[in-house]
Amino acid sequence: MTEVLRRGRASLALSFFAQGVAFALLVTRIPAIQDRYGVSDALLPVFLAAVPILAGVGSVATERLVKRIPPSRLLRWSQPVVLLALLGVGAGDRMAVLGCALALFGLAVGALDASMNMLGVSLQRAYGRSIMLSFHAVYSLGGILGASLAWAGAHWHLALWVSYLPVVLVLLPAVVVGSRWYADGDRDGGGEAGAGGEVGSEAGQAGRGGGVVLKALLPLCLVMTFAYIGDSTVSNWSAKYLQDVLGSSEQLATVPYNVYMVTTLLGRALGDLGVRRFGAVAVVRAGALVAAAGFAVVAVAPGAWAGMGGFTLVGLGLCVLVPQTFAAAGRLFPGASDAAVARLNVFNYVGFLVGSPLVGALGDAWSYRGAMAVPMVLVLVTFLYARSFAPQPDRYGGGHERPRTADVGRGSNGV
Repeated sequence: MTEVLRRGRASLALSFFAQGVAFALLVTRIPAIQDRYGVSDALLPVFLAAVPILAGVGSVATERLVKRIPPSRLLRWSQPVVLLALLGVGAGDRMAVLGCALALFGLAVGALDASMNMLGVSLQRAYGRSIMLSFHAVYSLGGILGASLAWAGAHWHLALWVSYLPVVLVLLPAVVVGSRWYADGDRDGGGEAGAGGEVGSEAGQAGRGGGVVLKALLPLCLVMTFAYIGDSTVSNWSAKYLQDVLGSSEQLATVPYNVYMVTTLLGRALGDLGVRRFGAVAVVRAGALVAAAGFAVVAVAPGAWAGMGGFTLVGLGLCVLVPQTFAAAGRLFPGASDAAVARLNVFNYVGFLVGSPLVGALGDAWSYRGAMAVPMVLVLVTFLYARSFAPQPDRYGGGHERPRTADVGRGSNGV
C-alpha cells in the first residue's frame, strides 16, 4: 500500500468529517434559522426543498466536469464554499441573504458529495478491500460533533453566527491543507478503466451516459431515495417534531439528531463485521426492518424521550444503506464508477426533495405523527431490493467476472 493512498485516505476522511460537522450545524438549528429570518411554517418547506434541488444540479454538473477535471480538484474547490455558505446562513439578517446562502450551499454540497464518494469508491478499489463504511462512519462522527455544538449554541442562546464562525475558522484551513493529499485512487495507477475493465466495454460505455446505466442502477437508485427520505425526515423534522409535537424544549430538540448520528457511527463502525458474518443482503434487510420499527415508535411516542428512542432505532437501521449503495454501484460499473456514483448521488437529493416537503405537507394538513408513516413504509420497501447488493458476475461488461474488489462482499472486509 503506497504512502499516496494512505495520505489520500486520511485526507478524504477529514473531508467527510468536515461535511458531517457542517451539515449537522445547519439542520439541527432549523428552528433557530426559522426564527432569525421570520420564515413561516408554510414557507419553510420551500427553503428546505430548494437545497436538495440545487444539490442535484451540482451532482449532475459534477458528472460532466469529472470527464475533464479530477474529482479531487472538484472536492478541493467545493468544500470551502460549503463552509463559507454555512457561515452566510448564520450571519445574514434578511430573507434574500438566507436564500442566496442556501442556494450556494446546495450547489456546492452536490459537487462535494459526488466527488467525495467518487474518491471513496476509487480508493476502495485501489485498496482491494472495503473502506467506504469507514468514510461514512467519520461523517457520522462529524455529525455528532456538529449536533453537540448546536446543542451548546441553543443552551447558551448564542447567535447563529457565533456558533458557526469558530467552526469555519477551524475547518476551513484544515480542509484546504488536507486537500493537498487527495488521491484519485486507481486513477493514479493508470486510469479508472484500467482498474475495472476495458474502456470500450459495454459497462464502460454505459457508465459514461448510456441508458443501460440507469436501468442497471434502478434498484440502487430506489434504495438511495428511500434511505434519504428517512434520513431527511430525521435531519429536517426531528428537532421540530420534538419541540412542537412532543413538547420538548429547544435545547432538548437538538438531541435526537445527535443520538441519530451516534447510532449511525456505531452501526457503520460495526457494519463490516455483520456483512462478513451474514452477507450484505441480510444486513440491508435488517437495516430496513430496524429503521421502519424506529419510525413506528416515533409516530406513537407519548413523550420526547420515547421519540428520541425511535430516532435512535432509525439511525441504527438506515446507517448501512447509503455506503453499501455507493459501494454496490462502484462494483457494478468498475470501468465507469464516477458516472455511476454521480447519477446515484442525484437520488440522494431526490429523497431529500420528496421526503422533507412531503412530511411537512402531511404534518400541516393532517398530523406530524401520521406523516411519520410515510418514511416507515418506504424504508420497508427497501427490503424488496436487498438482492441488488449481492455480488454477482458482470452481466454488463462482456460476461467477465468482477475484479477482486468486486467480490469483497464475501471477503473478510467486504461491503
